[in-house]
Amino acid sequence: MRRSIFERYGGFASVSRVVMSFYEKMVDSPITRPYFANTNMKRLIDHQTKFIASMMGGPSSYTNEHLERVHAHLGITETAFYESKDMLRESLEDHDFEEEDIQSVEDEFASRKNFIVTRSE
Repeated sequence: MRRSIFERYGGFASVSRVVMSFYEKMVDSPITRPYFANTNMKRLIDHQTKFIASMMGGPSSYTNEHLERVHAHLGITETAFYESKDMLRESLEDHDFEEEDIQSVEDEFASRKNFIVTRSE
């Protein structure tokens, strides 16, 4: 049986590095920066590491209902969602993930759009 993306790239240590660079990009982007104004980034990065790990076949799991509940008050737009998706791709590329694995994570991320985007533009 083929090992998961999570296992092949070194587990939580690797995912944590990806998530750290992902959030550096997120807080630098004028599109996504406002969503993090009053956020405990340490806590968010911890949760996001588990979430990204789950999209890579790791041990954590988040239900769609949970995603919807934690994002509902943020008013995330489609533009911000796609900006986030692009920055996730860049972060995976920066950490030498293979294209096939990047596409897999990107597809998992995109499949959750309806539970994250809450505001039309």
